[in-house]
Amino acid sequence: MTETQTPHSGAQTVEGLGFNTRAVHAGQEPDPVTGAVVGGIIQSSTFAQDGIGQLRNGYEYGRGGNPTRDSLQAQLAAVEHGKHAFSFSSGLAAEDAVIRALLRPGGHIVMGNDVYGGSYRLINRVLGPWGVEHSTADMSSLESIEAAARPETALFWVETPSNPMMKITDIAALADLAHSRGAKLLVDNTFASPYLQNPLDLGADIVVHSTTKYIGGHSDVIGGAVVMRDDALAEKIGFVQFAVGAVSGPMDAFLTTRGLKTLGLRMDRHCSNAQQIAQWLDGHSGVERVLYPGLAHHPGHELAARQMRGFGGMISVQFTGTVARSGAEVARAVAESTQLFTLAESLGGIESLMNYPSEMTHASVKGTELAVPENLIRLSVGIEDVADLVADLDRALGSALR
Repeated sequence: MTETQTPHSGAQTVEGLGFNTRAVHAGQEPDPVTGAVVGGIIQSSTFAQDGIGQLRNGYEYGRGGNPTRDSLQAQLAAVEHGKHAFSFSSGLAAEDAVIRALLRPGGHIVMGNDVYGGSYRLINRVLGPWGVEHSTADMSSLESIEAAARPETALFWVETPSNPMMKITDIAALADLAHSRGAKLLVDNTFASPYLQNPLDLGADIVVHSTTKYIGGHSDVIGGAVVMRDDALAEKIGFVQFAVGAVSGPMDAFLTTRGLKTLGLRMDRHCSNAQQIAQWLDGHSGVERVLYPGLAHHPGHELAARQMRGFGGMISVQFTGTVARSGAEVARAVAESTQLFTLAESLGGIESLMNYPSEMTHASVKGTELAVPENLIRLSVGIEDVADLVADLDRALGSALR
C-alpha cells in the first residue's frame, strides 16, 4: 500500500433494508468464479500486480487490504448505519487507533468512572506517558460530564450501557455537548451491539466494538471495529491502522462475518433470557441490587427504552451478606459454584458466562475511583433455556447464603 492509496474501509451500505437483511447480505457476494454463496477466506499476504503500480481491484499487501476483511467491513458499516468501517485485531487495538488518530500530547479525554478496565489501562498507563490526559465522570449525568471537561478536551468516551455498572448515557445530548465544544463523541457499543443501538444515528462521531463479544458471538475469535460516517476521520483512522498494522487476519474476519449474520436472532434470545433472570434476581432476599436497564426501577430505564431496541444480555448483581459471610464473600461463592454459567473473562457468546470484575476484567482499576464493588458479579446471559439458567443460579445462590 502506497502513502497515497486509500485504505479499504467497507464503504458499501445496503440502503432501505432491515437489520437482519443487512447483516446477511452486506458485503457478501457469491464467488465470481465458483458461485460459492459463502465468501472465501483469502489467506494471502500479498497480491499479484499486472504492472508496476497496476493493482487488481486495489489489493497490494495484506496489511493494507484483504477481500475477506473488506467483506466484514462492509457488513459492519451497514449494520451500524455508517459509511466507513475498519476491522482490527482486537477491541483495544481499535480504541488505540482512534486515540492516536485524534489526539496529540496534551489532548484530553473525558470518560466514565466505571469504564472497562482495559480501556482505562490503555488511556492511563499506555497513552498517559505519551501525554494524553483524561478525567473521569459519571456519564449518566451531563452535569458531571461538563464538570470534568476542559478547554483542551478533544474526545468524550462513553459506554452505554456501561461495564459493569450498567449506567445509561443520553447519546444525543452528549453529542450536542461534545460538538458545542469542538470535540468528538465516541461510543463503545459493545454491550448493546448494533442490533439494539445505533449511536451514529443519535449524533455520535465514532462507534467502537470489541467484535470478540456479541458480533462474533461464539467465543472463538478476537477482534475490534471502528465505524464512522465522516470521510476525513476515516482517512485518519485508516492511515493509523495501515501504518501501525493492527488489522484482523482473514480467518478472524471470516469468523466475525459468520457471527454477525445471526446477531439479530441471538440478541433477541439474550434479551429475553436476561429480562427473566433480572426479574428473578430482583426478588431474591440475598440480592442487594440488580443492575439491568430492563427493570423499571433502573435509573436509566426510560432513556434506554428510547435509544435502544432492547435492554441487552448483560446483568450486574450485588449481594447482601449473611451472619457468616460478607456480600463480597457471597459474590465470590456464587461465581465459583455455578454449573451452566462458566466463570470466565469476556461476554456476548452463546454460552452464559459469569465474571467477578473486581479481580478479573476490572482488576487494573482496583484501588482507584473506578474500582468495582467487591460484592458484584457480572452475568453474560447466553441463549440456553432460561429455566435451566435460573435453576443454576438458584442452586449457587442458595449454597452461598447458607
